[in-house]
Amino acid sequence: MSQDTRSPGLTRRRATQALAVGAAALSAPMLSLAQAQPVRVGYAIARTGPWTGGAQVSQEPNYILWAEQQNAAGGLNVGGTRRRIELVSSDDRSEIETCVRTYEKLMGSDKVDLILPPWGSNANFAVAPLANRFGYPFLAPTALSRRLVEMKLPYFFLMLQQPAPMTNALVELLKSQGVRSVAVIYVDDLFGLENYAALKVALQGSGISMVEDKSYPGGVKDLSPVLRSIKDKNPDAFIGFTYPPDTILASRQAKEIGFNPKVFYASVGTAFQLYRNVMGASAEGVMGMGSWNAKTSPGAKAYFDAHTKRFDGKEPDRWASGACWAALEILTAAVARHGLDRKAIRDYVANNEHSTILGKIRFNGSENVGTPGSVSQWQKGEFEVIWPKAIATAAPIAKPAWA
Repeated sequence: MSQDTRSPGLTRRRATQALAVGAAALSAPMLSLAQAQPVRVGYAIARTGPWTGGAQVSQEPNYILWAEQQNAAGGLNVGGTRRRIELVSSDDRSEIETCVRTYEKLMGSDKVDLILPPWGSNANFAVAPLANRFGYPFLAPTALSRRLVEMKLPYFFLMLQQPAPMTNALVELLKSQGVRSVAVIYVDDLFGLENYAALKVALQGSGISMVEDKSYPGGVKDLSPVLRSIKDKNPDAFIGFTYPPDTILASRQAKEIGFNPKVFYASVGTAFQLYRNVMGASAEGVMGMGSWNAKTSPGAKAYFDAHTKRFDGKEPDRWASGACWAALEILTAAVARHGLDRKAIRDYVANNEHSTILGKIRFNGSENVGTPGSVSQWQKGEFEVIWPKAIATAAPIAKPAWA
């Protein structure tokens, strides 16, 4: 798995070299603009440790692609003046302490112009109050936590739909498929606990019973005992609030023991190209958290194609990658209008509706209330959006037997 999910190969030094090469290819007038004071954009991201799989699919490639595209155009439009982007980044090693310490340095002593978020709910939960204290707008594409909304941090914005909208959409989809019983596993951290709690609420009055629910620790190596127990109860649907390695582990082991319910839903990671590559034909019919694909909009297709070309065939994931690019679109528009006045950027983000590759996005406090909760499903090699119908790119299909 590590071969497919590690960094695109650009360390901080190599990223700087790549950006410099892009700048050198510009025409002379463009170069004079790029040689103005650079915009220093800081972030910490997992390049090693258990967060690496998600971070190096959903976030850092997008940061690199965005900087390269802006620099190739002469630099980021800062209130009407083009200025080259300089990425100031480091490995947070999948450690909360390292992540917090790095952001405190970036915003405190380094005083970078802008920051980009780390990967995952736990890291964002730790860093968000710090960003708010220093006054840095923070558009987080991989945080799923109602607690972050309830903190009411005015500089913090969540790009993903939160647990309640996502689980409500899932339960509506399950009802449409005639599901009467579900079994659930969830990782024992903020992401897993909040989504599990939201699912329990969403199931109330639905006519769907929960026949088993089990938590598991991060870094789990074997889920077969709990999967065998669930198989014995014969639920119509399996739901896993899982991280990428666990999503693949649960899918492989369900296949090994012959557990093939009517609905098999898992995330994070189901939306990854890696999942399709690892599971092959067995990915068909598997559902998970997803919100877009190249069919969603012309902008989405242009982004998908550019990402895939830049990273040698590695596709963006069909969930958080889109949210990450949409966040960069919003930030780019804000800087074009208000320069690097972070308070003005924050007010622009908070008080306007934004056009993105995902559609119209607007915020109520920290929460994205512009796009709906959604469910996607692998169908013939594409992770199709199947619910709600208003944004669907395909209709749901019955899950076949594991190939």
